[in-house]
Amino acid sequence: MARRCEICGKGTVAGHSVPRKGQPKKQGGAGQHIGVKSKRVFRPNIVKVKALVGTQKKTINVCTRCLRSGKVVKA
Repeated sequence: MARRCEICGKGTVAGHSVPRKGQPKKQGGAGQHIGVKSKRVFRPNIVKVKALVGTQKKTINVCTRCLRSGKVVKA
């Protein structure tokens, strides 16, 4: 299953996992120190839904935000 919403086009995005060590200065520490960044992937919440596309029923991949906002008419 492709991790892409067929309505809005939302897909996976690459980024970094940033470990922060130490107590913040605001809480009385010496400040936070950033460790070694490692790659990570942000994946959208995609679900398969039977929806009405035109006049026929189709199974499409939709993100839950589009589903909740009413952009998809469920069959």
